Amino acid sequence: MIHLRIVVPSYQSEHTLDLLGGIPSVCNLVFLERAARKPEGDVILCDVAREDASVVVSDLRELDIDVEGSISMEEIDSQISAGAIRAEKAAAGAPSDAVVWEEVESRTSENVELSASFLAFMAVAMMIAAVGILTDQIVLIIGAMVVGPEFGPIAGLCVAAVQRRGDLLKRSLLAVVVGFPVGITGALLLTLALDATGLIPDNFAQEDHPFTEFISDPDFFSFLVAYLAGAAGMLSLTSAKSGALIGVLISVTTIPAAANIGVAAALGDWPEWGGAIGQLSLNLGAIFLAGIGTLYLQRRLYRRRRVEHLHAEAREAAGLPLGRSRRAKARAQKPTAGG
Repeated sequence: MIHLRIVVPSYQSEHTLDLLGGIPSVCNLVFLERAARKPEGDVILCDVAREDASVVVSDLRELDIDVEGSISMEEIDSQISAGAIRAEKAAAGAPSDAVVWEEVESRTSENVELSASFLAFMAVAMMIAAVGILTDQIVLIIGAMVVGPEFGPIAGLCVAAVQRRGDLLKRSLLAVVVGFPVGITGALLLTLALDATGLIPDNFAQEDHPFTEFISDPDFFSFLVAYLAGAAGMLSLTSAKSGALIGVLISVTTIPAAANIGVAAALGDWPEWGGAIGQLSLNLGAIFLAGIGTLYLQRRLYRRRRVEHLHAEAREAAGLPLGRSRRAKARAQKPTAGG
């Protein structure tokens, strides 16, 4: 279940209560008259089945509550209520499969910022991976994947592409195009320093390191693993599952290959350098392809659910049009720049 705290202008309270009261998947409806001070208005509390959370919020936004008031959402970890059970049964589908798109947007927006800490984690992750490549220690490669923070902006790019959000696209792309070069530079400088101090043998060759040889040898299985990792990443993002382990899975296809670009460049091993670039490019392409495809399918399913909900009688009771969105009509009637 999802708990909603709604601050609504007093003149919209009756419409909001009629709307929420008429939706079977909503329960525990509470009205607090004139309880809000900033902005002024009434407070409405309710719980809604996770499957219907986004369609209900879309209705509330049609009433302009997000403009004149606010809508807060939080996950309910546990609830003992027969009414809540009935509300969940009234919503089609399984809660674990439901996508709360407002939650997805919030998660990605929080994790795509280009910050000093993000760049530091990228550099540290790739330097750890560089040591793992030089010593052929797979445990260090795994450690680098745990540290790598690149899952956030990669997920942000996929969400931005599906939802056509230019602001999120710019921020995510900036984090990717700056973060990876910074991390690669960190791996390169560390390798140069180790080489200058004689800690890297003169006869070092990655061909003699079987545990890390896969990093610069792109093939079908590289594409397959990256594609599956991308799909798993988007499913974890949209199903409220823990993204920590999924982030490690994403990193297995990005951090080691990116670090190897810096290592190979420092050692002047240009065939290895080209292979690492090919590996990283192939992996990123597969992740984006799978991520965008997964999100697009989930978005289509949500839109189908939303279209069905537009015919709910509760919308008519709230003064909303049946069969169409009020905001969609407003966008269609908005004059263009030239007209």
